[in-house]
Amino acid sequence: MLVRVNDVRISIMNETPLAEFAAKKLGLRKKDIISCKVLRRAIDARRKTNICLVYHLLLEIEGAERENKALLSLGNVSLWQEEREKPFLYGKETLKDRPVIIGAGPAGLICAYVLASHGYRPLLLERGKPVAQRLNDVHRFWQSGIFEADSNVQFGEGGAGTFSDGKLTTRVNDPAMRQILGIFVEAGAPSEILTEQKPHVGTDKLRIMVTGLTAGIRNSGGEVRYEQCVTDLVTEDDKICGVVVKSYEHIKSNAVVLACGHSARDTYAMLAGKKIAIEAKPFAIGLRIEHPQELIDKAQYGEFAGHKKLGPADYSLVFHDKGSGRTAYSFCMCPGGVVVAAASENGGVVTNGMSMHSRDSAVANSALVVNVGLADFGSGPLAGVEFQRHYERLAFLAGGGSYNAPAQSVSSFLRFEKPSLTTSLKATYKPGVVPCDLSQLLPPYVTATIRGGLEAFERKITGFAGGTGLLTGVETRTSAPIRILRDETDRQSVTHKGLYPTGEGAGYAGGIMSAALDGYHAAHAVMRKYKPFL
Repeated sequence: MLVRVNDVRISIMNETPLAEFAAKKLGLRKKDIISCKVLRRAIDARRKTNICLVYHLLLEIEGAERENKALLSLGNVSLWQEEREKPFLYGKETLKDRPVIIGAGPAGLICAYVLASHGYRPLLLERGKPVAQRLNDVHRFWQSGIFEADSNVQFGEGGAGTFSDGKLTTRVNDPAMRQILGIFVEAGAPSEILTEQKPHVGTDKLRIMVTGLTAGIRNSGGEVRYEQCVTDLVTEDDKICGVVVKSYEHIKSNAVVLACGHSARDTYAMLAGKKIAIEAKPFAIGLRIEHPQELIDKAQYGEFAGHKKLGPADYSLVFHDKGSGRTAYSFCMCPGGVVVAAASENGGVVTNGMSMHSRDSAVANSALVVNVGLADFGSGPLAGVEFQRHYERLAFLAGGGSYNAPAQSVSSFLRFEKPSLTTSLKATYKPGVVPCDLSQLLPPYVTATIRGGLEAFERKITGFAGGTGLLTGVETRTSAPIRILRDETDRQSVTHKGLYPTGEGAGYAGGIMSAALDGYHAAHAVMRKYKPFL
């Protein structure tokens, strides 16, 4: 008999084998459990003196259902029912040409992967380079400040997520998540992402996964082209009939999935010029903060900090300023990571966070950002883009015009003192940092809210606003500053049929997993309308 057992809690100090522990909890003999598989694993650290691992298990139990009636009466035990994928009904319309996907980030990759798997032979166009070449360009930028406009942390195979912590979490509860995680594992991601409550792959494993996805697209009949910047959309009677690459190559298609990423500002300008419906939307800006990872571990895990079963600790912090109505919050927290230069335009400094799968840098970093909206930058469709650009250029000039980043110790920032870099840790940002009054690089309401947030966060994590913390600016790319309007019934543009705005760059996702989910559903929207080639 196969049963699912939820909420099996075991102290991290308990070394009993999991199957044996589960048997005891359920009143069974050890030999009654034929097999034990972990479905989900989470850490419960709410009680620092008794940190537990919490498992959901799939157990194969000796005997038939009727013989285990008492076991099934327990509140956390149920018969296992394997989920079966429902048969998919393809559309009846004929594609004139193969579907085109613009952008090889998580949304574009999964969209192309699904379409290729179903016989649609998609063409995936990426403005940047393959991972290996992109990696060389990014490391050269970090070491020397030599910037490549189409090959950087934002642009290239894998999108911005390639240089990140590789978190695979989302607030969206979607049954397709399991399938997408399975695709990631097939492409080379660690199998543990199928069971961890907070799965992550790290930038090193993510690169392997991304190249595995593009290989899968090709193996299923799709095509992937790099250094192919789409500069225009071909339209006729408000319908998409193709794309223009590098201003001269015309590619016909009546199904174009636009998964351009949240930093494709030239693409946004092109869309606005063609009267495709887009609008400005709220996002957040701020700074990145670094601490010794040991400080965060001790705050979250107490005496068990550093335990082999726990790994580096993370945090999620929120502060609401009742007076201003603003919110400061942590974003893209990277345990054991580094702060990275993430510019996508000449003359701008942008920061982000990244970590390896092992999360072993001994430095924790996170964005501390504050919400901004149309009242702050205007309602024009590209107003948010210009708002971001303004503060990125201020940071570039403050850093000396060489992509060094302005930085300041938390203590000098909070006390309005002369900017200092004196902390117990060395800044991880490359090419380098220079001391600067960060209050001069962001709107006053942002820095005021961050100061209030730091004081509030100190009450939750002792030392957070102390002498060990370092702030680096600026963080502006938390999410897209625009939304490309679409009809949610068919996922096509409300003004131009045949265009499928998708993912984070279109304003419908925030992170690797939610972008991948949006790409998955974009593929299915195309499949519901058109029949495959094969």
